[in-house]
Amino acid sequence: MNTTDRLAALSGATVAVTGGFGLVGSRIVHKLRALGATPLAVGRLDAYGFVSGPSVFDISPADPDVLAGDITDAALMDYLVGRADYVIHAAALADVAECTRNPAAALQANIQGTQTVLDAAARHSSTLKRLVFVSSASVYGVGADSTTQGARFSEDDPLRPASVYANTKLWGEHQTALTLGGADNSYTVVRYFSVYGEPQVVKENSHSWVVAWFAMRAALGLPLHLNGGGRQVRDFVHVDDIADATLLAAVTDRADRATVNVGTGRATSIRQVADLVRRHYPGAPVCDTPRPEGDPLGACADITRMRQVLNWTPQVDVTTGVDRYLQWLQRTPEAIPGWLRAQALAAA
Repeated sequence: MNTTDRLAALSGATVAVTGGFGLVGSRIVHKLRALGATPLAVGRLDAYGFVSGPSVFDISPADPDVLAGDITDAALMDYLVGRADYVIHAAALADVAECTRNPAAALQANIQGTQTVLDAAARHSSTLKRLVFVSSASVYGVGADSTTQGARFSEDDPLRPASVYANTKLWGEHQTALTLGGADNSYTVVRYFSVYGEPQVVKENSHSWVVAWFAMRAALGLPLHLNGGGRQVRDFVHVDDIADATLLAAVTDRADRATVNVGTGRATSIRQVADLVRRHYPGAPVCDTPRPEGDPLGACADITRMRQVLNWTPQVDVTTGVDRYLQWLQRTPEAIPGWLRAQALAAA
């Protein structure tokens, strides 16, 4: 049975999606609409800097299934979760650099916000079929030197978070199990590896989302910064695959109370990503820059449990995914933020 057929179980279901204005949340909302489900998406308008109308992710607060709001709002979360068959909790301050600069904001969004969602889920346990908590591979820690590209993170490995963001995600995993540990509750934890894909956009003063960074800088003629020489490796997972895996985690019986890596099982170095981008922009310069604080050396996912539990593997390889992103950016140059264009003009 293919993924679409298996996800048909969501047809007619109501699914609350936190973080609906972000890349992952919006993609999940679009997939739910296509499946005939009823999404109830909530997100903060300042997440990507738009105030009204559709965002680059084609999600608008004017949509009847979208709410502008904060996950720390207990009444709003109670309203949302109380009407849902499933909850996908994807909302977070997911920028490692911003969490490091502003731990208080990370605690508010990723700790207080998560607890508010979990409290609502516990109150409505009699009607809620499952909550999926979105975690991160950052909980594993810094990882190995990229000269050992065979290094893998398994769900049973020791967890050594090395950033504020990773700390909040590990807390969220533990708190999900504590809050929803009763016999009448069901939850799944999904640990995303490096999410990328169109229409991802970069944030100022961030070093996350390297595919988008390299593509946008190359398009503007700016050098590609190889932080730490680009030796770090990542397991790049396209957002389409991320959305499918997350929804499968909601409806697959074997996923109940499981913690599952979502990755491809393949390691790609940051320098290799630069090379993929430079196939489209052969003249794009590269330069070595210092590795930012908290930036992992990395490893790829051990996807044994993912295959066993979800009976699924990703469909988009990194070469295809990077090509797709660059083709999208060439069609949609207005997605490049104004502040990055200003940097290009200043450097010209």
